[in-house]
Amino acid sequence: MSHNVGYCCINLTLQKSDNITTNRDMIQRTFLERGVSYASELALQNSRDLIKILEWNAANNIKVFRVSSGIFPWNAKYELTDLPDYDAIAHNLKIAGDVALRTNQRLSAHPDHFVKLGSEKPTVVDNSIHDLEHHSAVFDLMGLPASHYAPLNIHVGMNFSTDTVNRWLAAYDRLSDNCKKRLVVENDDKSSAFSVRQLYYHLYKAIHIPITFDYFHHQFHDDGWIEKDALITAAFTWDVRPLFHYSESKNLNENVSGNPRAHADYVFSRINDYGMNIDVDLEAKAKELALFKYRSLT
Repeated sequence: MSHNVGYCCINLTLQKSDNITTNRDMIQRTFLERGVSYASELALQNSRDLIKILEWNAANNIKVFRVSSGIFPWNAKYELTDLPDYDAIAHNLKIAGDVALRTNQRLSAHPDHFVKLGSEKPTVVDNSIHDLEHHSAVFDLMGLPASHYAPLNIHVGMNFSTDTVNRWLAAYDRLSDNCKKRLVVENDDKSSAFSVRQLYYHLYKAIHIPITFDYFHHQFHDDGWIEKDALITAAFTWDVRPLFHYSESKNLNENVSGNPRAHADYVFSRINDYGMNIDVDLEAKAKELALFKYRSLT
């Protein structure tokens, strides 16, 4: 059995050498002053650079990559088709998707922490649905499959309760078919939030949504399951090759004090796949540099 390892969102090598990035953004005041036309301009540049990053990945035999959620600045304030450069952006995204598919790169996205389908606040739920549909629309434009092979990964991100579960499931029912087909859910890193066990019995059992196993988060909320059991349980919820997350503590491995949940710049141990065929997003702050270092571990 084996695991493919990739990195997330930012390529430090290209960013430093050629200012290639998919995270051009602006503060709220700038958005209010310059509006959708400037958001469109930045998104056009970001979409061009996504192609370059994926081509670089292919040249470096990288098969797993998380696409940044920052390609479209302030995307909550508009629809993609509102952008003046929509046609050019859509063209770039299709090229990027073609590069990924041609070179067998598995792409995913991780919508932000403010996506809370189980919220008590209707506006939060509405905004969460908008954000998820935005991500799914981007993957549609890229020509990526509407399946868990191109997953949109989220947390429940709230304290566990049956009320939260019921609200989450009600909001899930409002999603488009393509969005539902891509959505997966990840275990949280707090003892009050959702563990793999809770995700399995309360969400997977209800709607068969795959569970993304995060090795690091499991250390903070194992819910009575050892790592091996949690990982294997999560793996069997997938209808395609599972995509999991791995990182290590900055405190433990880089001799600093602070939040024990903070991710280290690099990782220092081989990932134990427990005999499963899995893909892994390496959630290390050094991005592709951490991936290259990981490849050298024995």
